Amino acid sequence: MITEADTCRKYVLPLLYGAGWSDDQINEQKTFTDGKIIVIGDRVQRGKHKRADYILRISRNFPIAVIEAKAAYKKHGDGLQQAKEYAEILGLKFAYSTNGHGIIEHDYITGLERELAKLPSPEDLWSRLKDLVIQNSTIIMLHESLANV
Repeated sequence: MITEADTCRKYVLPLLYGAGWSDDQINEQKTFTDGKIIVIGDRVQRGKHKRADYILRISRNFPIAVIEAKAAYKKHGDGLQQAKEYAEILGLKFAYSTNGHGIIEHDYITGLERELAKLPSPEDLWSRLKDLVIQNSTIIMLHESLANV
C-alpha cells in the first residue's frame, strides 16, 4: 500500500517541479507551531505540533501556499480542511490538498474551492496575490483621499 510519504515522493514533488517550483521554494514537512501548552494538575506538557507537508514560498521569507498530501488511495480532497487550517494560521491565501492524482484548491482571495488539473506555478500565485495587494492599496489610497476632503 502506498503511504503518504510515498505519495509525496512519487507524485507531489514531480507535480511541484512540473509547475515550475524549485527546491528553494519548497519546504517539506515544515513544523510551524510548538504545540499547545497543556496543564494537567501540576504538570505541563505540549500537545502535538503542527506540520505542513509543503509550504510553498515565492522567496525565502515570503510563504504563499500550503499543500497537504494524502496517500494515493485516499480522496484528493481529504486534506483540504487541514490545509485550510494551516493556511489560516500562517496567513496564506492558497491551500491545496492532493493525493498525487487529483488536486483541490481553496483560494482565500475569491473564497472559491475548485478542482485543478495541475498545481499553479509560482508566477501564477504571485500574479493572483499581487492583484489583491494592488486592489487593497487602491482602496487604502481612495479612503485616505476621501478622509482629506
